[in-house]
Amino acid sequence: EEQLDEIVIEMPVTVRGDTTRYKTDKFINGTERKLKNVLNKLPGVEIDKNGKVTVQGKKVTKMLVDGKKFFGGNSKLAVENIPADAVGDVEVIDNYNEVPFLKNLTDSDEMAMNIKLKEDKKRFVFGDVEAAKGNQNFYKNSANLFYYSPKTNLNFIGNLNNVNDKPFTFRDYMSFSGGVNAVFSGNFNFKGGDFSQFLQSNDVVASTQKFGALNITQTTSKKLDVSGYAIFSSSDIENFTESINQYATNIENSTITNNADNVLGIGKLNLEYAKSNSEQWYLRSQIKRSNNKRNNTLFSEISGIENNIISNNNLVNTTLHQFIEWHKRISNKHTFSSIVNYTYNHNNNDLFWQTEDEILSGLIPVDENEPLLQIFQDKVKKTHEIDGVFKHFWEINNNNHIYTTVANKFSNEIFTTNDFQLLQDNSINNFSTAGFGNNLKFSLNDFYTGLHYKFRSGIFTLKQGAEFHNYSWQVNQQNTVNNNKWIILPDFLAKIEFNKSKKLQINYNLKTSFSDVSQFANRFYLQSYNRIFRGNENLENQLYHSARIYFSRFSLYRGLIFHANVSYNKQIRGALNTVSFDTENSNISQQNNQFLTTRLFDNPRENLNVSTFIEKRIKRIKYRLDLDYSTSNFIQEINNITQNNKNNEYGYEVGLETLFDKIPTFELGFKQSFGDFTSSNTNSSFTITEPFIKVDYSFLKGFVFNFDYTSYQYKNQTFNQNNSYEIANTILSYNKENSAWTYKIVINNLFDARFKQNSSFSDFVVSNTRTFILPRVFLISIGYNL
Repeated sequence: EEQLDEIVIEMPVTVRGDTTRYKTDKFINGTERKLKNVLNKLPGVEIDKNGKVTVQGKKVTKMLVDGKKFFGGNSKLAVENIPADAVGDVEVIDNYNEVPFLKNLTDSDEMAMNIKLKEDKKRFVFGDVEAAKGNQNFYKNSANLFYYSPKTNLNFIGNLNNVNDKPFTFRDYMSFSGGVNAVFSGNFNFKGGDFSQFLQSNDVVASTQKFGALNITQTTSKKLDVSGYAIFSSSDIENFTESINQYATNIENSTITNNADNVLGIGKLNLEYAKSNSEQWYLRSQIKRSNNKRNNTLFSEISGIENNIISNNNLVNTTLHQFIEWHKRISNKHTFSSIVNYTYNHNNNDLFWQTEDEILSGLIPVDENEPLLQIFQDKVKKTHEIDGVFKHFWEINNNNHIYTTVANKFSNEIFTTNDFQLLQDNSINNFSTAGFGNNLKFSLNDFYTGLHYKFRSGIFTLKQGAEFHNYSWQVNQQNTVNNNKWIILPDFLAKIEFNKSKKLQINYNLKTSFSDVSQFANRFYLQSYNRIFRGNENLENQLYHSARIYFSRFSLYRGLIFHANVSYNKQIRGALNTVSFDTENSNISQQNNQFLTTRLFDNPRENLNVSTFIEKRIKRIKYRLDLDYSTSNFIQEINNITQNNKNNEYGYEVGLETLFDKIPTFELGFKQSFGDFTSSNTNSSFTITEPFIKVDYSFLKGFVFNFDYTSYQYKNQTFNQNNSYEIANTILSYNKENSAWTYKIVINNLFDARFKQNSSFSDFVVSNTRTFILPRVFLISIGYNL
């Protein structure tokens, strides 16, 4: 006689095949500002400080918005800029492939995250603009504008600030490598320029950032999509560090003031042509250009002897990628894929050192009568690379597949250096007569075929096979060296899918690689004010084992997330730098002078990394435990003596997070990291302790309070140093209901900490470094939501 009304049950998380869908409105509370704040609330999703997104421990490699790539699939630009109020459901797609009929043929590590926009944003202009002004002339201005319609997508991101908010870094720049389909992911290893010296720390004493990016996607017909983006970034920063460097023979105290001006630009055009449901073509073209300038002032003191050195570094790099891809499914049993790629890279690096003090005495032929030493270096590297890959996928039946690969990769590289001294009368003292100056031509051809068999039975998937490589390379300098060799590279993959939420994966590969072209240059060139390098024209390929075991477990009903990863790498043959210190120099400050060269060693290094993460929700509290351990054993040759080194790093993090609706949410945590470096003649150990707290509170119909605090305690047992500092940031914002205006008070570095402390280990030196940071920043901002 009585009938219930209709009841709709909505699951907050659903898993269907390789796709996991989150209904975000079941996890958020209205305090979120950007996509990253939304994702941090989703179970199993983590975002690190560099914008990298992981789901159950696996990295998201493609970011989509309504199924379209966002700036080529970059996750950082998405999580930092997409407004939270535009986000609807979130889909995570494992074993992702943009070509639908290839999905079940690949076993790639590609994982895509698709941000589904809310219905009222599907054909709408939305976004936000913000302007902020603060103490000591600090400012921050940003704009994030989006237009979405069924056929046209436009995204613009802009940012101007001097508070060290980096929308785009050099690491981001290098990660934009053009992009190829997942079926070719193991066939390409793109090399960039020598940018290591421009990978600046996030800790600065001054910073001016300018950034602009435009992304366009246009569906011109049912068969053709045209997309592209343009990115511009200008970063002008200043770093200041104090270091204690422990070398094999003595200890150096140094301070470094570094000014860097990095200008970066990327442009990309992408055409996607679906001739039919079973045939697709892709044309991708990308150009990257950077102009990087670095001015460095070094003060060095060893046993009371002081040196002051000014160095300048100007690097201009241009990289061009061109791809043509073709994919064709000709029947239920046979599918073909092929790609042709051309890559051009031109790297021009000019370096300059200036000092009134003696440097590299006896190692470089300077005119010591000059009161001021001015040393220059011109270094150029050009690369042309042409690759072609053809793949055949034969599906014998649903459980048995055979994959065949035929490919050829050819690269031609030119590497030149010219080191000289500029004298007071503007004449040049060239170092070429002393064995300096390189003019190297290096070519490498890699022809290979691959055969793999994939078998599925119940919960098991097995894939095994090998690639047969014929390497032919030529080193052309004063003499010509020709080499040719065959290498067999087996690999193995096993997947056990106990159920949709519990999986185990095992990987093994025998891998090989060739050193950078500069390692083959057999004449001297300067690497720094106290380092000279000479390569080895007789180097061959490096060879190493790589193995990984990954397990994941996810249960929404039990509130449980668990994943564990073990990876192991062992070099069978590897190229290592050997070093000779100038220990017989009567000038103690010159005893850290280094002469380096490269040669092949057997079993030079092995690494083991273990990590595990467990998260458990009990009622309204979420508990978390994160464990990491890594150990590395490697050899090095110092002054013709081979020594064994061991580096252990391990740590843990425990935390809890409250999930209440009407009271503040808290995240409390405690983190400790331990490091220990041991060699034949030195030992260094340190401990870092980091308790932290985060608070999010929405109150009084429009106010949102955000606060994060971390206390750092640093202890270095080797140098008997103990340092502590506190970093806190807070935001108080107000947004009246149904109003487009938002008002904020932002305080960064609330307790006005002035430096951070850390230790680092390299092949020849152990460093304890104090890095200075920006002072307290106080901003008042006004924002408008479109």
